[in-house]
Amino acid sequence: MALLINSLCINCDVCEPACPNQAISQGESIYEINPDRCTECVGHFDEPQCMAVCPVECIDPDPSVPETHAQLLIKFNLLTGEVA
Repeated sequence: MALLINSLCINCDVCEPACPNQAISQGESIYEINPDRCTECVGHFDEPQCMAVCPVECIDPDPSVPETHAQLLIKFNLLTGEVA
């Protein structure tokens, strides 16, 4: 499933550059993750990089966007044109 930044976000700016899919951007009050671009770093890394760098642990799985590992890999392939 895609990830979601919750209200604990302190706008520290470390998650946005860590995202290989450019899925993270500044929202109205906190950073937001575009679920159409979020692959939880499947195809790029072993763990979501935004979660790895977040100092306040404000990134959670988004229950409104359930996706399997296989679906995330397909999304990775569509976004990058690569095969993992």
